[in-house]
Amino acid sequence: MKIIRRISVYWKIQLIGWFLTSFYWGFSAFLTGNFSWKIGIADLILDVFIGIGLTHIYRNFAIRKGWNKLNLKKLAPKIAISVLILSLLYMFLIVSKLYLVRLFILDNTMVSFISFFKSMQLQVFITGTRLMSIWLLAYHLFHYSRLEIESAQLSLKIKEVQLNNLSAQLNPHFFFNSLNNIKFLVLENPNSARRAIDLLSELLRNSLQSNVGRLVSLSDEINLVNDYLELEKMRFEERLQIKMEIKVEVSKHQIPPLSIQSLVENAIKHGIEKRKSGGLIIIKIEEESNWLKISAQNPGKLSQEIKDSGIGLNNLKERLLLQYNGNAFFEITESKDETVLATILLPFK
Repeated sequence: MKIIRRISVYWKIQLIGWFLTSFYWGFSAFLTGNFSWKIGIADLILDVFIGIGLTHIYRNFAIRKGWNKLNLKKLAPKIAISVLILSLLYMFLIVSKLYLVRLFILDNTMVSFISFFKSMQLQVFITGTRLMSIWLLAYHLFHYSRLEIESAQLSLKIKEVQLNNLSAQLNPHFFFNSLNNIKFLVLENPNSARRAIDLLSELLRNSLQSNVGRLVSLSDEINLVNDYLELEKMRFEERLQIKMEIKVEVSKHQIPPLSIQSLVENAIKHGIEKRKSGGLIIIKIEEESNWLKISAQNPGKLSQEIKDSGIGLNNLKERLLLQYNGNAFFEITESKDETVLATILLPFK
């Protein structure tokens, strides 16, 4: 279907372009007052036929020789030579057409072909050079612009596939960890386990409604994080303390889904869970110049295990890279007071 559409557009452009060019010449002759309808109609039809014929032959030749795959440096001399050859052919065909049409319509009033050719060749050659130069340049520029568009579309499709793959990887990981939490609660506190199941079903519903390959509102992400923290709070009780500082208008920002949740999950897994006394997780969301800054701070040390933190943060890094084309930043650092800080910087969208 795509091939048919492209050929159709090509032929439409050919017919309209050459018809308008020939009509312009006929209309110019009409304005001079020295005009014959028979000659005008014959010239128009044959001009369109000659123009389309020469350029279509060139198009097929260029495709067969693979010229559309050449860069500009290699293509330029081939275009220059082609313009010269096409102009000479155009000159011979048009002058012959002009002579034969007038010979048949005006009978014996025409001069010899050689005299007629000499009188018309320079003017027609210049016209042919101008027309063929415009056509060849327009054809190759259109071709290269189409290649750029197709390349961009292919890049977007590849990116979408990659993001969808990451989504398929991330959601099972997220819910596996949540089910692990519920397993502890079922043994220790069945009543809390029922609430945990409600929270997990809400998290699952929100996840199914969103696509990790797209952005979600900051408010939706915060709601999801609050549900997740309530679920974790049932497991850790007083060992888990949360402080959330939001200094932005949450309704005007969009972020990759599960991004804050990934920071919080990492803080709990590598910070709170490994300390008997637990600790405090501080989540900050603020604007800094033209960036949205999101950070999660937790007690702990930055071990190699955290740096190579598996699915959670590695997935987040890849999603940020794809979503923002390398214009978003993520880092995780350790302070001297055994505090780990994970920070995301997102450009305003």
